[in-house]
Amino acid sequence: MLRPTALQVDVVRDNYLKIHFDNGETRFLDVTPFIKGSWYGELADPVYFKRVQTDGFTIVWPEGQDLCPDDVYYMSTPDMIP
Repeated sequence: MLRPTALQVDVVRDNYLKIHFDNGETRFLDVTPFIKGSWYGELADPVYFKRVQTDGFTIVWPEGQDLCPDDVYYMSTPDMIP
């Protein structure tokens, strides 16, 4: 079975996303574990982080940062973490 793809993404708060998938699920993802190094470190800027969008497959940022679609789905949870 293929994993669902991201259709829409919304910023819930710093480093935290609400993602709508093509299977009808809405899941939440804490991006904090990915924010390290010079490339992904740019995501620590809240203004830049809010520029996230989907490419119809996964989530991406304007300078080319993206997350593996498998990670986006399997590391997200159906419930928002407080």
